[in-house]
Amino acid sequence: MKEQVVLKILNKETTIRKMSEELGVHYTTVRDWVRQYRKKKEESFPGTGHRSASDVEMMRLLKENADLKEENEFLKKAAAFFAKSQK
Repeated sequence: MKEQVVLKILNKETTIRKMSEELGVHYTTVRDWVRQYRKKKEESFPGTGHRSASDVEMMRLLKENADLKEENEFLKKAAAFFAKSQK
């Protein structure tokens, strides 16, 4: 919703004052949405499905960490198996 409001304002379809009155939100809140969008574009409102570069990187690192833990567990089991069979 925020992104739609901001885009209407930026496309000059309406004003910040009109949108704030229509939504029942304080003028400065809508103004801050516009400022935030101008600064960060799609990353402005993370709940809208857009992900920031840092969020994408964090997800990649979490996946990589999980994969490495899985590989480590496998290697521990393989080492135990080979240690047992050499006795």
